[in-house]
Parts: sequence; C-alpha cells; structure tokens
Amino acid sequence: MNELKEHCCEQMTSRVNHRCEQHPDVFDCADNLIYHSERTNRYGIIVHDGCSAYILINYCPWCGTKLPESSR
Repeated sequence: MNELKEHCCEQMTSRVNHRCEQHPDVFDCADNLIYHSERTNRYGIIVHDGCSAYILINYCPWCGTKLPESSR
C-alpha cells in the first residue's frame, strides 16, 4: 500500500493518497482514480472492471507535468 507522499501537484497527491474505509484495495473503490506503484514508480488511471487494471499515463491529467520514468 502506498504511503502518503507528495506528487507533482495537489490534485495528483490527493488522488494517489485517497484511501477508502469500505474498500481496502484501491482497485475495488470507484472513488479511486489514480494508481501509483511505489515499486516501479508507474502512474495509471484505474480501469474499474473488477480486476487490478490501469492505463499507464506519462503526464499528470491535472497539471500536465511529465511523470517520472518507470524504474521497470
């Protein structure tokens, strides 16, 4: 699980750090929009299809900042 940390902008930080009390898995909660992998430093928009899928993004949807390269 991701620790609370700063990201490129306030909106991205808020979305990545969002935690739901009803859904411990970020992929189960429809309120979670962005997934960030601490291990690979990848960012993605969560696809709410019942799986753990996300669409990899290279730029922040809110501020347009280029996101860090994946360590993968």
